[in-house]
Amino acid sequence: MGGFPSRSPPMPSALVPRTRLVSGPDGPLAVQQWGESGRSTIVLIHGYPDHSGIWSKIAPLLADQWHVVAYDVRGAGASFVPARTADYRLPRLVADLRAVIDATSPDRPVHLVAHDWGSIQGWEAVTDPTLRGRIASYSSCSGPCLDHAGHWMRDRLRRPTPRHLAQYLMQGLRSWYIAFFHLPVLPTVMWHTVMGPHWSRWLRWLERTPAEQRAGQTADGVRGMRLYRANMLPRLLGPGDRHAHAPVQVIVPLRDRFVGPALSDPAHLARWVPQLHRVEVDAGHWLPLQQPALFARLVRGFVRRVERQQRQTGRQRIKA
Repeated sequence: MGGFPSRSPPMPSALVPRTRLVSGPDGPLAVQQWGESGRSTIVLIHGYPDHSGIWSKIAPLLADQWHVVAYDVRGAGASFVPARTADYRLPRLVADLRAVIDATSPDRPVHLVAHDWGSIQGWEAVTDPTLRGRIASYSSCSGPCLDHAGHWMRDRLRRPTPRHLAQYLMQGLRSWYIAFFHLPVLPTVMWHTVMGPHWSRWLRWLERTPAEQRAGQTADGVRGMRLYRANMLPRLLGPGDRHAHAPVQVIVPLRDRFVGPALSDPAHLARWVPQLHRVEVDAGHWLPLQQPALFARLVRGFVRRVERQQRQTGRQRIKA
């Protein structure tokens, strides 16, 4: 039968991200946005060696109710590449996040959601007093506050019970790659020859996680090692006192090969996080890729609860 070729129905706006560049303090940051910008905003921060594409299945599940933002952190994806290792220090990373927040939600606080190294950055932000009032809540998965982790290490050695020593040693074994990334030459060679070209296979083998191989994977892996070199030793060996100024949800995958559940011990975190919600899930490290619907459901439930409590608090203040 003759006629014009049929056209595919348009994709719902919640499923198709809008892309833009945001001017960061040191260079442009590649940003994606889903949903209506007039709604309250969720900002997603990816980890290492990922880019913002890790959120591609999660963002649309949240965009029916919120304005969702994801960005490539400096040195990853389509964002700018710093020249020096020092440019990857946490204060510079938080300055980038502040620029993204100001550009995408200038008048309202945002809900932060982060994974892996994104979580380390998120902790830095939610414990930064200058960002008080700009962050409504924080959901962290598989990435501790480095200062909290440093205190955790000290506490285990200061009180060397069999349980504490076992936790310390087990986390040390999980963190072997941190020492590896500090070596000269060899980690870069490994990324170019063994890890980068076969990263999707590594994920399937290690975590049974579906992932597509992408062109920039090796470059992101090589550049991202500077995150470890710029931050790990100074923070773990000389931790500061960092207190969260917003409600925090810690999502703990119990089969995480890299970040053990003991690092998020509620008794330890209560010292730093007055409003803590901790939830354990049967999953591996790359939960956002393994079970995006579950991850989105956890974020949705926590953000709804926080917003409901904030509305109630606002009404009480008006009555008073």
